[in-house]
Amino acid sequence: MKKRFILFILIMCISVCLIILLQREKKIKEYSIKENIELAIYLNDEKTNKIPQEGGNIFDETRSSCTNEAYIIWDYKTWSPIIKNMSEYKTKCELYFKTGYSEALLNGADPVLEEPLIPVTIDEDGTVKKADIGSEWYSYANKNWANAVLLFDESEDYLAGDTIPEDAIESYFVWIPKYRYQLWDLGNYDSLTEINEKKVHEIPLIFGDYDTNDNKESECTTPMTSGASGNCQIGDYMTHPAFLSIPSTGFWVGKFETGYNGATSSTEAVQNINDSSKMIIKPNVYSWRGIQIANAFYSSYNYHRKLDSHMMKNTEWGAVAYLQHSSYGSATNIRLNNNSSYITGYQANEEPTCGISGSVHLECNIMCNDGTCNRAYPNSVLSSTTGNITGIYDMAGGSWEYVMGVVLDENGQPMSGRNSLYNSGFNGTFGCPTCDDDTQELTSLTTGYDFPDKKYYDTYIYATEYTQYQRRILGDATGEMGPFATSDFTSIGSPTTYVIGSWYLDGGTSINNRSPWYYRGAERIQGQYAGIFNFYNRDGRALVWTSFRIVLQ
Repeated sequence: MKKRFILFILIMCISVCLIILLQREKKIKEYSIKENIELAIYLNDEKTNKIPQEGGNIFDETRSSCTNEAYIIWDYKTWSPIIKNMSEYKTKCELYFKTGYSEALLNGADPVLEEPLIPVTIDEDGTVKKADIGSEWYSYANKNWANAVLLFDESEDYLAGDTIPEDAIESYFVWIPKYRYQLWDLGNYDSLTEINEKKVHEIPLIFGDYDTNDNKESECTTPMTSGASGNCQIGDYMTHPAFLSIPSTGFWVGKFETGYNGATSSTEAVQNINDSSKMIIKPNVYSWRGIQIANAFYSSYNYHRKLDSHMMKNTEWGAVAYLQHSSYGSATNIRLNNNSSYITGYQANEEPTCGISGSVHLECNIMCNDGTCNRAYPNSVLSSTTGNITGIYDMAGGSWEYVMGVVLDENGQPMSGRNSLYNSGFNGTFGCPTCDDDTQELTSLTTGYDFPDKKYYDTYIYATEYTQYQRRILGDATGEMGPFATSDFTSIGSPTTYVIGSWYLDGGTSINNRSPWYYRGAERIQGQYAGIFNFYNRDGRALVWTSFRIVLQ
């Protein structure tokens, strides 16, 4: 019995010793692997003793490497390297970083890139390449705006300079840097008079992450909202309001009207549904039309929550329009997209010389689908906001585009639409419950979608007339495009009166209680009255000639 006890004690001692030795060996092995990594870190080819801070610095994946067949995966979330395929032998890794490109002109309003956005350059023939963001990949001084894409498969990896196939791209976006612009007109028009084409001019603006609210001389201290008097004067510089309601140094705008993924005909792209999976933003696809505003908004909102996607607001449209007409854009009348099948990215060969189409529509270059009077992207740069391939398309003609800009009712709440027949799908009051033989005579919609956070839509003071232009928001490219007048032209069958503004004769009709929503740009059949400064009122219903656009914040 005593021998057995002694044997048991010996076995236990040996076991404990073995465990201790194994644990010690494990620690030695872990420590040796850690010690066997030697990192050499370079910033702009100069050796440094630590990993540079993220933000203005970029990890150069094309130059970084390791010995012994190990390799580096850079973790952008933790901003640190992950060394794969390690061995117990000494492994040396070189990590290269470079300072990211920035344009001094932008004063800190350079493009903000968050995964999975991929910065790109686009050749004149439409070839898309991943940008080397350590080098000049945009230049607003030269009217080359920054572009980025989202991929169908976000796991695909491309190196700087690699061509990204068109069929891999889901959506294109263009960066609008934050700026303040010089006021030339306060838009205080309350009736129709006559147009003044001398109002058209290049809009002075200054880029930068700066808000004009510090009482500096010759600058607005309070950006003017609809109907506000403020203290702004002509000649003052004012931070554009699109950069204030959702504070940012800029935003990404869909390069084209939103398309309907999988549509093989114009008819198939008419869908009044809430489905973000159907969204694509590409050239030469069918524009998604026939959708109520609420469905368009929530499809946009759910498209990419990480990037704060949302449907374009009226002030955001205005921000693009004013940048287009500055020295950093084309600063001219944008050529019409006259494709009769609502295909994105097209350009009319000539400026139209008439209004709404009639029997002479081909002579006016208003409607065309066979290439005899128009051309497709990438050969359509005159319809771009820059006059080159880096700009934004379809902002004149193509489809009308609903934007998030709505009239408040008499109680200060956003309106739904005209009545139970014609409305946005958002819950809210109706402006004319008994119009259009609406037998339901409901005074409001209560079974639709709730309005989103207020930062996602612009609001306008209650109005009953379409000429109350003073109920504008400075910067939204409505009231400031005056003065306004009527123009007579012949459509099919009878003369028609159309309200136009002083900028390129673009249509100009304000929202009111019966038609409380803005839509912009005009359909291609509006001819010479279509344009980036065109605005009109609607009730928010699904219309087969009306699309929408997405913004990422």
